[in-house]
Amino acid sequence: MAVLIDIPMWPNHGTLWAHLISDESLAELHAFARAHGVSERAFDLDHYDVPARDHARLIAAGAQPVTSHELVVRLRASGLRVTAAQRRSR
Repeated sequence: MAVLIDIPMWPNHGTLWAHLISDESLAELHAFARAHGVSERAFDLDHYDVPARDHARLIAAGAQPVTSHELVVRLRASGLRVTAAQRRSR
């Protein structure tokens, strides 16, 4: 069980963004986010969007850095991945 974070490379709102996920459960993900000051508003169905300025701090807090590819692979394997089709239907 792990909380994972990818490299900030998704541009929006004048910064780059990373994704924070759990490979185990949403409960683990929410607990980590809450404990480390990640806003609930940053949650997007299966991950948190986190700005580049928080990347090193979240790694220091225990998030494991991975590539974006590895993050998606682990999220799919966990069964927590919300697909684009599922996002559109919400």
